[in-house]
Amino acid sequence: MEQTGREFQVFAKPAGAMCNLRCTYCYYINNQGNPGRLNARLMSDRVLELFVKQNIEASPGRNVTFSWHGGEPLAAGIGFYRKAVRLQKKYAQPGMLILNGIQTNGTLLNDEWAGFLSDEGFFTGISIDGPPEFHDAFRRTPGGKGTFKEAVAGYRLLKRYNVQAEILCVVSSVNARFPLEVYGFLKELGARFITFLPLVEPDPSDPAGVNRASVGALEFGTFLSEIFDEWRREDIGNVKVQIFEEALRCAFGQEHTLCIFRERCGGVPVLEHDGSFYSCDHYVDTNHLVGNITAGSIAEFLDSERQKAFGDRKKLLPPVCLECPVLEMCNGECPKNRIKKTPDGRYDLNYLCEGYKHFFTRCRPFIDTVRTAWMNPG
Repeated sequence: MEQTGREFQVFAKPAGAMCNLRCTYCYYINNQGNPGRLNARLMSDRVLELFVKQNIEASPGRNVTFSWHGGEPLAAGIGFYRKAVRLQKKYAQPGMLILNGIQTNGTLLNDEWAGFLSDEGFFTGISIDGPPEFHDAFRRTPGGKGTFKEAVAGYRLLKRYNVQAEILCVVSSVNARFPLEVYGFLKELGARFITFLPLVEPDPSDPAGVNRASVGALEFGTFLSEIFDEWRREDIGNVKVQIFEEALRCAFGQEHTLCIFRERCGGVPVLEHDGSFYSCDHYVDTNHLVGNITAGSIAEFLDSERQKAFGDRKKLLPPVCLECPVLEMCNGECPKNRIKKTPDGRYDLNYLCEGYKHFFTRCRPFIDTVRTAWMNPG
């Protein structure tokens, strides 16, 4: 197939929903409609080789990205990833740069894992929600034990082996009221890359509501704003916070790299352990099954009308969004969060709208200053 200008990043789940933890806010394991939720098995050698080959063939440029997720992707075992790296080297074309990223809860890391991730250049994300009272509120073992000590030990191990590591911090109703405490703690750990992920869990009894664990919309915006002010004063150039980096892209007229802020989505599909290809990590259900790589190809699925239609639906914004002064920074965020009623009575406004508007308005003067300086360097 002739390559197009497609940009994509497949979230591969080699162990499906298998995980050694039972985080209460996990949308993946707790999703009753997720076909990979139960009886998950390890990705077979055949599916792995097809994935590696097809992912390389579908990539339009010299950089080819492999993103390993779960469940807990380390549950697949280190042998699985050694095999994956060998296959990547087998199928890579001359001049290609293979990039691997893996997202882990950190509790299974040991010296062997850290050495492998370092030797093979895996960019590693690790989930830490702040100090123990915040982290252990949700991130627990099946027996209910907190995992803070193990996660932090895993992060420190990665640092010791010089693995390029990012901390993913879920922002909930528990830690949202303590932004500087959370940010300060992550900096004390030596974090250079941080992502703040808002917890938004629907309330089954209210189609437009969320549960008590979810972060409040304005609460999230305030959380980001207070950290932004601290980052601007103390940490520019030393700490990269993903959402701040995304906001700054607007200063240079660059397209967002994060799918939730792009005008259209569909570039971050999911590959389950059995080869099933789904439209998005938040839509792993039978309604969003595009195909299986044992009977088709990643390139075909990415370019399919079904996947394009899924991505285009993100652009269907209510009038209140189209009139928003910070639209270019948000673009309606993720469709999964569009559960709030608009002024005209439709349920298609993003739950986090108030918070994002608060934060992006707060940082907009800084973004405009950067834009002016960039356009007028003299």
